[in-house]
Amino acid sequence: MSVSRRGLLIAGGTAGLAAAGAAPAAPHDAGRPRVRTGFDRLVADGYAVLAGQRVGVVTNPTGVTAGVRHVVDVMHADDRVDLAAVFGPEHGFRGTAQAGGSEGRYDDPATGLPVYDTYLKSGQALADVFTASGVDTVVFDIQDVGARFYTYIWTLYDCMVAAALAGKRFVVLDRPNPVTGRAALGPVLDKAYATFVGREPIAQAHGMTVAELARLFRGEFLTRPVDLAVVRMSGWRRTDFFDATGLPWVPPSPNMPTPDTALVYAGTCLFEGTNLSEGRGTTRPFELLGAEGVDRRWAEAANALELPGVRFREAYFTPTFSKFQGRTAGGVQLHVHDRAAYDPVRTGIGLLVTAKRAWSGFAWRPDHWIDKLTGSATVRTLIGAGAGTEDVVAAWEADLAAFRAVRRAYLLYR
Repeated sequence: MSVSRRGLLIAGGTAGLAAAGAAPAAPHDAGRPRVRTGFDRLVADGYAVLAGQRVGVVTNPTGVTAGVRHVVDVMHADDRVDLAAVFGPEHGFRGTAQAGGSEGRYDDPATGLPVYDTYLKSGQALADVFTASGVDTVVFDIQDVGARFYTYIWTLYDCMVAAALAGKRFVVLDRPNPVTGRAALGPVLDKAYATFVGREPIAQAHGMTVAELARLFRGEFLTRPVDLAVVRMSGWRRTDFFDATGLPWVPPSPNMPTPDTALVYAGTCLFEGTNLSEGRGTTRPFELLGAEGVDRRWAEAANALELPGVRFREAYFTPTFSKFQGRTAGGVQLHVHDRAAYDPVRTGIGLLVTAKRAWSGFAWRPDHWIDKLTGSATVRTLIGAGAGTEDVVAAWEADLAAFRAVRRAYLLYR
């Protein structure tokens, strides 16, 4: 994603998102069948939805089977599908690029397939890439992490728009939302603040799968119709965290190492909009937060909020790259002990509020990147005026309720 915004947390215990006091979810039950992804279902059906079509796939290293074979390698070796091209997003198809980078146009050494770069392309420019590739159908298979500013969902959106312009069919192979699909949380984007970290007005933590988002994009936001098909998962429930699926985790980006980190990302990524480190350059990106000069007072203030499901530990770390590279930063480490109670967005706001009060050096990034992440100037303005956590959260409740009502019509799973 172009300005880094990915990372995962590991929590001291486990982590979550709904009714306070709920017991932590157990890992995948060996007696329960694993979740079958959209790709699994596609293969089981003999690629019927792709019959007679020249196919191109938008994917990255997360597009793997349960046996961790890449779907492109599987499809290329299968005579039942005519795979003609691959389209790489940010970080690239094989994942060789860091945040804000891509792999460019090349031929994949493993398959010989042409790989086209989609990163930072949209509209007619991306439609021209699809046309040049000679494909009839564009397939999307990428693991999302559930946050509005994680840019793969806007790659999905841009590709749908481009497919409509180019007259291509579009097929989405579904994968789990790793932090459940229980609820939408946080502020809803104001269109005046639309960027590649938020094209359309959805909640900061959307609580949807990529297939559900594709249906919502087509139904609510696309101005030109696209011929859309989605291949659903089987066995996934909206209450499932990733460890309940039985699927392998492949980091969707360099700073998203585990599914536990995805749990906190929708809130702590907001620190990208400040002068504090969001933990890039450590083994716990988005779980460790801090800056030079921060001390125990921040952890004490954050714990005093008594936010559900999470505790904060005074922590010190030395990033190997990004903010404070090679220098010791003080701050907090999040420890999520009840992921069913944990609200990542409320937690992120609480941490911003307490950081500003506990550390005199706190500042927003001069470009007001925080406004792009939160979707408007409201969070920055309220916190700057001294508002508390609950006042900031209350400011988005009406818009969030409206989004939840719209979202409901596009959900595919219980």
